[in-house]
Amino acid sequence: MAVGADLSARRLVNAYKQGVFPWYNAGEPILWWSPDPRMVLRPEEVRVTKSMRKTLRDDNWEITYNTRFLEVMLHCKRIPREGQNGTWITNEMVAAYVKLHELGYAESVEVWQEGELVGGLYGINLKENKIFCGESMFSRVSNASKVALITLARKLEKEGYDLIDCQVYNPHLERMGAREMPREDFLKALKTTT
Repeated sequence: MAVGADLSARRLVNAYKQGVFPWYNAGEPILWWSPDPRMVLRPEEVRVTKSMRKTLRDDNWEITYNTRFLEVMLHCKRIPREGQNGTWITNEMVAAYVKLHELGYAESVEVWQEGELVGGLYGINLKENKIFCGESMFSRVSNASKVALITLARKLEKEGYDLIDCQVYNPHLERMGAREMPREDFLKALKTTT
């Protein structure tokens, strides 16, 4: 969609409100994306399998919100990902999103077991639009990122949110209930305020 500019808080917030997000590798210019179609998850449609319901109930998870934003981001940055060499979460992006967190736009979900941070996710909360823009998630033990997403979806559903923006197609997210939406429909959803 665009190349260049900076990652200032104002630019990032304006970009997300227009359905645009940065995605680039270290050493490259900043690239701005608005995919068509857009992968989205309606909070009330998150799929929770029977085995996952048992995992949620029995595995002694503790969930917190916004208590370890930087740690969540750094875990997302460092976790090895199948089919990827390195990460798109540059040091510049970490600094920019920490600033957004300080301003109340970027939020995290932390998943704990026995006092250890084992999973989580972070993203941009467009509260006035009732859309949470997911950026990345990580898991250090089996199912921890699913626990984060399911817990977030249930929380957002209670708060009347319409969508979790998952950005681009991912088979893992599709299995959890996410689906593709035409960009035009996604942009209309962004313009709808309650």
